[in-house]
Amino acid sequence: MRVLAHFVPGDKVLNFVAPEADWLDIRWCADDDSPESQATFYRELPHAQVIWHVLRPLSGTDLRRAPRLRLVHKLGAGVNTIDVETATKCGIAVANMPGANAPSVAEGTVLLMLAALRRLPALDRAVRRGSGWPADPELGETVRDIGGCTVGLVGYGNVAKRVGDIVTAMGATVLHTSTRDDGRPGWRRLPELLAVSDIVSLHLPLRADTVRLLDRDALARMKPDAVLVNTSRGAVVDEEALVAALRAGRLAAAGLDVFDAEPVAPDNPLLGLDNVVLTPHVTWYTADTMRRYLVEAVANCRRLRDGLPLANVVNQPTGC
Repeated sequence: MRVLAHFVPGDKVLNFVAPEADWLDIRWCADDDSPESQATFYRELPHAQVIWHVLRPLSGTDLRRAPRLRLVHKLGAGVNTIDVETATKCGIAVANMPGANAPSVAEGTVLLMLAALRRLPALDRAVRRGSGWPADPELGETVRDIGGCTVGLVGYGNVAKRVGDIVTAMGATVLHTSTRDDGRPGWRRLPELLAVSDIVSLHLPLRADTVRLLDRDALARMKPDAVLVNTSRGAVVDEEALVAALRAGRLAAAGLDVFDAEPVAPDNPLLGLDNVVLTPHVTWYTADTMRRYLVEAVANCRRLRDGLPLANVVNQPTGC
């Protein structure tokens, strides 16, 4: 079975898939826009029966250039980077891995909370330039413990629930919102959650109803000393409005792993703000998550080979 894996493997990945080499023919392609990667992708695409997809968008045009393709397996949960409608029409199953990256993303979310709340980048820079000792007296006026905060989770899926468990253990009060009142303790409507939370953490899929959900008006409801954390999708936040709020002191800080346009452009104003902690869409990217991904990806390929029902299919493929 020919697999086009849209990422560059490390030794642990290669060692994991090596025992399957007698039936799984994996071709690796970097997930970037370089001419070399693009050439590799389009050379391999017509022969691929399965694509292990990470983040590079898979357009309808791409899918139509893959006549042998039977499965696009998202390494992760969000399938917004795949043209699922075209895949369905062309008889291509699209599957994802709900919850597989939740432990890593949850820990990465709390990492960003702490780094933004405790002003970690600024303190690191101060120590490196020799001006960070003794500590800035403002720390005792502005820096807080997560355990003394109300943490508002926007969206309440696998990742958010894990984040809630972690910060609850740290002493935080946890609120959440979702598409409807789920009857769980701590549920709030979004406007109320934004108004009372010291930390707002976003855990939403990117859909038509979540694009720019955190717009200028929503950000204005937040406390001026609050922190916004986003490890879901960049377009859930109006970046221009976020920059304005951070510059004007209407929001204390932000921790961002995702952005409206990725990779981040060199002139993105977020890069010039001292009260923002940035990571390049990698909260999911750990050895532990990669192992969980590979276990599920290989298992679904085996099901496809053996004519068994696939796991976690999100569409009902028909045929071109």
